[in-house]
Amino acid sequence: MAKAFSLQPLVHLAQQKHDAATRKLGQLNQHHQAARGKLDMLQQYRKDYQEKLNNAEKDGMALQELRNFKDFITRLDDAIAQQNALVTQTQLSVERGRSELSDTQRRMKSFDTLAKRHVEAEKKIESKLEQKMQDEHSGRHGAYKSIEQGEDN
Repeated sequence: MAKAFSLQPLVHLAQQKHDAATRKLGQLNQHHQAARGKLDMLQQYRKDYQEKLNNAEKDGMALQELRNFKDFITRLDDAIAQQNALVTQTQLSVERGRSELSDTQRRMKSFDTLAKRHVEAEKKIESKLEQKMQDEHSGRHGAYKSIEQGEDN
């Protein structure tokens, strides 16, 4: 009977960590995409607002209204800068998540290799045991035959 792979609990733990890393990377990707989408929206909103300002300046506008437009665009620029920083941060998180997933995959491959080696070693042991049993059986069978032949003479 083959021995169980002694590192099986570690294989199970590695699989759990790999699954967790996969889920985490998916969440990190979602957060990054959401941050990127918000940045795109802010940039588009700023572009649209700048066009409104340009058109309003051509048509003429009060000084207070012009100041309000420019203040709002400044606040949009600040929001865009903050969102840009968040996009950069989420991108770094995604890269770390990919690295973590790669590490868990590498560990799982290592354990898989060890498990295959274990199975091969167990097969060799089993094969040698079977060969030994067959040799013993043949030896006994030969001994009985020579005893029987000796009695017949």
